[in-house]
Amino acid sequence: MKFDVKLPNVLGAACFLILTALPAASQRNWTVAPVARGLDTPWAVAPLPEGGALITERGGTLIHAVGGENTKVTGVPRVAANGQGGLLDITLANDFARSRMVYLTYAKRQPGGGSGTALSTAVFPTGARKLQNLQEIFAMKPGSRGGRHFGSRVVEARDGNLFMTIGDRGDRPAAQDLTRHNGAVIRVGRDGSIPRDNPFVQGGGLPEIWSYGHRNPQGAALDLAGNLWASEHGARGGDEVNAVKRGANFGWPVISYGRHYSGAKIGEGTAKAGMEQPAFYWDPSIAPSGLLVYSGKMFPDWKGDIFVGSLKYDYISRLSGSPLREVEQIKTSETGRVRDIVEAADGSIWFISVSDGAVYRIAR
Repeated sequence: MKFDVKLPNVLGAACFLILTALPAASQRNWTVAPVARGLDTPWAVAPLPEGGALITERGGTLIHAVGGENTKVTGVPRVAANGQGGLLDITLANDFARSRMVYLTYAKRQPGGGSGTALSTAVFPTGARKLQNLQEIFAMKPGSRGGRHFGSRVVEARDGNLFMTIGDRGDRPAAQDLTRHNGAVIRVGRDGSIPRDNPFVQGGGLPEIWSYGHRNPQGAALDLAGNLWASEHGARGGDEVNAVKRGANFGWPVISYGRHYSGAKIGEGTAKAGMEQPAFYWDPSIAPSGLLVYSGKMFPDWKGDIFVGSLKYDYISRLSGSPLREVEQIKTSETGRVRDIVEAADGSIWFISVSDGAVYRIAR
């Protein structure tokens, strides 16, 4: 297999980008192999400790892929499959080996019209073809009409609480409105309870909100210290990677490094007091989806690096350093519209190619 490893485009790179030579190790000693094929608009993948994976399809189907066979898993929540909405993320609980619990995010139809991003827990018993004990633990309210900017990733923190990213639903001003969930990262317990140390529990905003001012975060993961990171779509330019902080305002739509699709300036510029700067941004946009902070288990040279899939330019971006910079673009015949990217228990890196309707595995 031939790999096309490219240096970043300096003219379209972020302000934090420093041009460096790629390490030779990044150009060898790994291969890409298929894990599952024949998928219809796959959105998220969760490798299972016993082998195989659970894979969501945006239309509302959950697939158990193992040994080259795809089996439909029933018992999933009913979804509003409209535009960018549908069945979205799936994540295994930290104690999955014991509890067999999974977390699902999806677009849910709301009473009175519209839809919003929701979060449920369920149990996937060993050898089963049906989810059990499905329980909705959060749903954004009110719903919004239209089919874009749902987010959505779910990450379990080390303390057992859950972070979920929500897009602005195309309603830009709502991302600055703390009485709405649009454009927020929310934090709830596994039972839907609200942690007492959430920033707005004592007032000033909805108690589930952890951070706000996001546009459409479609990637999220913990780093090796347990801190949350997210990648999100900008408008025309200004796609971001953010170190998510408690109570922080990430600025959308008041500040942005992108522009409206008409070419007009967004908001008040690129910076404002009280609003966070991105750790990294791309201009032009790459349409980032899925984010992984790598452990270094199989590839020690990549320990702590951030991997983000590109839906637009068909590659995986590897980010490293402080300040963060794009040091590599991993582009192969398989990296077509990379929707999700995760690490399996053995340290291999799994990613979704929407173009191929497939899940692939990067390994030695």
